Amino acid sequence: MAQATARLLLGGPLAQAVLATVTAEAAEYREAYGHAPALAVVVCGHEAPSMVYLRQILRGCEKVGLEGRLVEIEGDDPEGGLINALRGLGEDPEVAGIIVQMPLPDTVRLRPVVEAIDPAKDIDGIHPLNAGLVRLGYDGFVPATAHATLEILKGHGIEIAGREAVVVGRSTVVGMPVAFLLVRENATVTVCHSKTRDLRRHLRNAEIVVVAAGHPGLVTGDMLRRGVVVVDVGINAVDGRLVGDVDFASAEHVASAITPVPGGVGPLTNALLLAHLMRAARRQAAAREAGAAPLADIGAMAPTIPSLTRGGS
Repeated sequence: MAQATARLLLGGPLAQAVLATVTAEAAEYREAYGHAPALAVVVCGHEAPSMVYLRQILRGCEKVGLEGRLVEIEGDDPEGGLINALRGLGEDPEVAGIIVQMPLPDTVRLRPVVEAIDPAKDIDGIHPLNAGLVRLGYDGFVPATAHATLEILKGHGIEIAGREAVVVGRSTVVGMPVAFLLVRENATVTVCHSKTRDLRRHLRNAEIVVVAAGHPGLVTGDMLRRGVVVVDVGINAVDGRLVGDVDFASAEHVASAITPVPGGVGPLTNALLLAHLMRAARRQAAAREAGAAPLADIGAMAPTIPSLTRGGS
């Protein structure tokens, strides 16, 4: 059997560095304002895998000195109850960030729920305002998983500029934001999806591959170019164990570097979500002191995508 050559891109060490910073910032905030910033985790229904993730986030809050609140929506009108709860949390000055359990129950429409989240507290970047700010290169909240995908590359010293990248998956919370972030880092990006013809052909040209399709083992080693860097964002329960969207056993013999599942993007995602919470808390506190809305001065935010500042080349 061929020896594995891929370097493991571990998220844990990067996450610990982020959490150390968050812990210090949370202590400074408590000293300045007399309370810890609160993260509201809003649950409508009890989807088992996402509940595990959300409880990890709440435990993470406690470890770094932040407040975590579990808000459970019950009753005969879950959509109305959810929207009312989100509006109330938006008005609560101690709540700095809000995340909503996904997927929502079939009886609850996504759009009115998303639009009810205060964009200044939308630390996982699902509100249309934040999505638009990120797409245009302004200072909006990026979905934490997409942010972790980029940071795991940069944190391990992976060169991005000028390289061919393929993103498999076009979701609004991972695939498309990752593509935008890679473009911002000057990669040449192709987005593949369920209607893509000949996925293998696209993958064989890629120097960086990000897979976020929700299909275990979708990408195998024989589909990849030797020396490729692989970021596997998928997390799937198969026969009692967690696996990614990449067949790790075959891909590790081809890739130069690869994220494991678990232990790759996941730990860094959780840590960055709390970093987003601290960023939101500081911004909201500053806005209250200035008597302004946290996201009111969009025009003053500095563009970061090169096309906005250098003619779109």
